[in-house]
Amino acid sequence: MSATEPATGPVSNLPTTAEAVARNYRDASIAPSLVSGIAAAFEGVCLSVVGVGLLPLFSVSLAGLTLAIPVGAAILTLFVAQILGANDLSLLRRHSQRFAKLLVAWSSVFGFVSVLLIIGDGLPDVARLWFLVWYLAGVMTLGLASAMTSLATRRLTRAGRLQKRAVILGGGTMAESLITALEETGGNELAILGVFDDRNDDRSPENQQGFPKLGNTSDLVDFARLAAVDLVIVALPATAEVRILQLLKKLWVLPVDIRLSAHSSKLRLRPRSYSYIGRVPFLDLFDRPITGWSQVSKRVFDVAIASLAIVALSPLMIGAAIAVKATSKGPILFRQPRYGFNNEVISVMKFRSMYADQADIKAEKVVTRGDPRVTPVGRFIRKTSIDELPQLFNVLKGDLSLVGPRPHAVNAHTEHKLWEEVVDGYFARHKVKPGVTGWAQINGWRGEVDTPDKIQARVEHDLYYIENWSVLFDLYILMLTPIRILNQENAY
Repeated sequence: MSATEPATGPVSNLPTTAEAVARNYRDASIAPSLVSGIAAAFEGVCLSVVGVGLLPLFSVSLAGLTLAIPVGAAILTLFVAQILGANDLSLLRRHSQRFAKLLVAWSSVFGFVSVLLIIGDGLPDVARLWFLVWYLAGVMTLGLASAMTSLATRRLTRAGRLQKRAVILGGGTMAESLITALEETGGNELAILGVFDDRNDDRSPENQQGFPKLGNTSDLVDFARLAAVDLVIVALPATAEVRILQLLKKLWVLPVDIRLSAHSSKLRLRPRSYSYIGRVPFLDLFDRPITGWSQVSKRVFDVAIASLAIVALSPLMIGAAIAVKATSKGPILFRQPRYGFNNEVISVMKFRSMYADQADIKAEKVVTRGDPRVTPVGRFIRKTSIDELPQLFNVLKGDLSLVGPRPHAVNAHTEHKLWEEVVDGYFARHKVKPGVTGWAQINGWRGEVDTPDKIQARVEHDLYYIENWSVLFDLYILMLTPIRILNQENAY
């Protein structure tokens, strides 16, 4: 792939059959987490519009506190509903059960707002009538919006476009029993793509209940990336601890949910210890980070802030572009293939900081202090990170997030070893979209990477960010970024 070619997905070394299955499902389905987030956002918008729309009917001014109340309450309701699990895909198909959770969320927020108003100055008499009507209208709005999202979800599911893409790890009788149970009670929630097993004897046939064996555990890692798998089900007995740990060491780098089947287990824990698909119990081992409403809120945050930043920083970017073009021959922008979400290769844009005939597209040589390949203007824009500003357009495109693990070059290496060979679990940092800035960068880990310890520290900070993500955490990192950049000495 050249530096200017768009990425089309991970490169595959899979057997032909497995690759064909993976590409077919990747193109035909919609990510359930995206639908969950869109459903929540739709209901939040409806709730806000109804609250604000009722204000003029009761002669309440569309300004100040009265305008902030319905909008703020709608947003808070979304967060409470998320905590209650109302946006889980399984509930999106069940209107009555989901509406009950939404009603609890809405009533709780309404009660909280009521207490705040009582403690404060309260509302005028005419606004009190709006307040009561607003609650009842909110109940009806959520009921109607939830019914619409449930109907749309069921239609997409029946069409086979909204099933969780799942694979089973482990073959034999346990896998067969699990598949039978899922088909009998799981409805149409799962699309089982196939079975993976490291065994090659009679205990692991080439076909299980009509589903093909597609490879071993190593093949599963490549397959999961290519097919954008949502769920990996481990069909091994819970007593096989050593084997399960070995598998998890390979699989935890994937942005997927990993579940241990408890269908055939004689060990019985408390009901709340399990998650269910239909009536089939599972033990949750790993959850994919930033899904559902969190995924949508992060994307909205990215688009809104990146758009404002492009407008505010446009004079600086225009000046940088003129300086680059006027002081050295070659294009203004430098495009480089880098790792994106789920190991997909993306084309990241920067202002060109090297002489055009010495540009290092493949990242074969690390940039060092006083590097002769870097232009005088390039030194300044690299030092101040102005060269990174075109990546705001990568954010709008959806390849990058504003905050996340920095996208590393595909060939990035230290001491003649690729970084994935230096750091165990390196690819786990690709479980979320890479970012223009990140937790590692504001903690001083930017610039030259000339020792294994430096890349190890970066990855540790990246994993900390993934495990502790929130919108407020993103905002905190963004606020600190310009301050830390101007006070760092290790970027050349």
